[in-house]
Amino acid sequence: MKVFKLTALGLAAIFLLFMGSVVLAQDVNVDYDKAFDFKTIHTFASKIGTSWGNPLTEQRVQESIDGALTAKGWTKATDDASADAIVMIHGATEQKKDLNTFYSGFGGYGYYGWGGGMTSAHTTVNEYRVGTLVTDIFDAKNKKLVFRGIAQDEISDKPEKNDKKIKKATEKMFKKFPPGSEEKKK
Repeated sequence: MKVFKLTALGLAAIFLLFMGSVVLAQDVNVDYDKAFDFKTIHTFASKIGTSWGNPLTEQRVQESIDGALTAKGWTKATDDASADAIVMIHGATEQKKDLNTFYSGFGGYGYYGWGGGMTSAHTTVNEYRVGTLVTDIFDAKNKKLVFRGIAQDEISDKPEKNDKKIKKATEKMFKKFPPGSEEKKK
């Protein structure tokens, strides 16, 4: 029977292979009032509801959401009073950590079971920031929430990467907007 032995180099290779799976994938979810008729909305006003402390990014997010809604046929109103819908944009960031441990010095697996003992362990800590974006759309007449989109992704230190993530999140959030439009086309 062959003896399988994990070396430190082999463990490091396995560690690097699985380390990529730790990266947070962009997650976007939407929910809406299924009884609401989105055909009644023609104009909207948008504003930052909860600031996340970066005015440049807040402006980019608001412009991206405004662009997605106008691409769907809505018109940006000059003020809240003349809007059919109010779009509130909320953001937050959170610091997170990943712990990755790999071991070296396992004796391997032989005919009688594990041989040798564990000689060392190495743990790395990866800290990263996660941003959450919530887009709420209210019917301006009765102030009722009719749509909520939530996007979450790891924040980069590079503004260009974050701009791409904002655009991608907005595209995903408003892909099937207004809600119910996909079902009616069939």
